[in-house]
Amino acid sequence: MSDKSKVVFVKDGHRTEVEVLMGTSMLHAATDNLVNGIIGECGGDLSCATCHVFVEPEWFDRLPSAESEELEMLEATAEEPTEFSRLSCQLSCVSETDGIVLHIPDSQ
Repeated sequence: MSDKSKVVFVKDGHRTEVEVLMGTSMLHAATDNLVNGIIGECGGDLSCATCHVFVEPEWFDRLPSAESEELEMLEATAEEPTEFSRLSCQLSCVSETDGIVLHIPDSQ
């Protein structure tokens, strides 16, 4: 079993694949690899909503459910959230999400 996980970020049609250690937040997977559009102003403290992503539908059910604090923050995102919206600071890279595809909103 690998100790690394792959995350694919899509922004403006451009795909960026990164590989990070298991347990890394998807926010840090993006910011540590300079992925355009994921800002994470709060550093992952669930207080800014600048790490909003749209999870590709086939991956969504593999994620843990959003807690109430995340759902509240999703109401403050720059782009209208959808049923597949999540904050990448609340998602961890684990074996079930290896290869996950996350779309970054145009407004970020």
